[in-house]
Amino acid sequence: MKIFRLLLFPFSILYGMVIWIRNRLFDLQVLKSKSYSIPTIVVGNLAIGGTGKSPMTEFIVKLLQNKLQVATLSRGYGRKTKGFKYVEVSSMVDEVGDEPLQFKNKFPDLTVAVCEDRCFGVETLMNNHDVIVLDDAFQHRKLKPKFSILLFEFTSCLHPMFVLPMGNFRDLSGESSRANIIVVTKTPSDATPKEKELIKKNLSKKSGITAILFTSIVYGNAIPITKPLIEISSTTAVLLITGIANPQPLIKYLKPLVKCIEHLSYSDHYAFKTSDILLFKQRFEQIANDTKIILTTEKDAQRLRHPKFLNLLRDIPVAYIPIEIAFEDEHKQLSFEKEIISICDRSVNES
Repeated sequence: MKIFRLLLFPFSILYGMVIWIRNRLFDLQVLKSKSYSIPTIVVGNLAIGGTGKSPMTEFIVKLLQNKLQVATLSRGYGRKTKGFKYVEVSSMVDEVGDEPLQFKNKFPDLTVAVCEDRCFGVETLMNNHDVIVLDDAFQHRKLKPKFSILLFEFTSCLHPMFVLPMGNFRDLSGESSRANIIVVTKTPSDATPKEKELIKKNLSKKSGITAILFTSIVYGNAIPITKPLIEISSTTAVLLITGIANPQPLIKYLKPLVKCIEHLSYSDHYAFKTSDILLFKQRFEQIANDTKIILTTEKDAQRLRHPKFLNLLRDIPVAYIPIEIAFEDEHKQLSFEKEIISICDRSVNES
């Protein structure tokens, strides 16, 4: 694998040159960026998926939804539709994408929209909302946001940050200087002070940002998708279905809680097919244990909720594990929250 990655090094150099030139053209205003009077908050990353953008977006929504009229705007990755579209609870994944549908199911009163052209999306939403939170728009340079939150997954910070195709980064690490704040996500409970200090030093050097926050994942109680939830305990066998970038933290969380785990892993945003569902049923039935359940992630649950899939799974207990983020430093969390609220209040008063 290492040899194969080395063979891809020349292509990474070429890719890096292309995105460097593109970014400089925006910096020099040869390529134009638009800014708006409405507060626009971008939650993004430099790597490909798996950094926890959705939990951070949900955190901001919870922070603001009782104070302001909030909308979220996403590209709607994986959808088969084009253009601007509002997300409804009744929407299908292939219409709006899994993460926007997750936001709408979790916050039914929230305005959730998808549009590959973020500027057009903001212009459509701005007259009826106080703030727009953009999920995964850091590389969308045509939009100049009021505030950018850049996420780095903890383990990725301990390795060289190579761009595609040699590495997993879609943008150069130096572009982190465009962020207003950097948050390191999925910090393991056994992370050492030395590791954290090294990460802070490296990220500060690349970005010029000294206030770097660390967060971890907090898993909630399983929520049933089909049958009533069975008890998850040390006697429960689990068939785990994931279609996310990095399922390892979830596996690490579940292992000490259950008897055994069989894991079926798929690529991020994988579009489940009927043949996959039939495989899930077969593998579930083959588990020789009195108490057993299919568990998945909240994002994967959106894709499993298709009526034809639910019909096939109706006799099997299926549930998902929701997640939230927890800040390591309460003082820094409060400062972060105050800054977000201040940006929104200031912009609303100016308008």
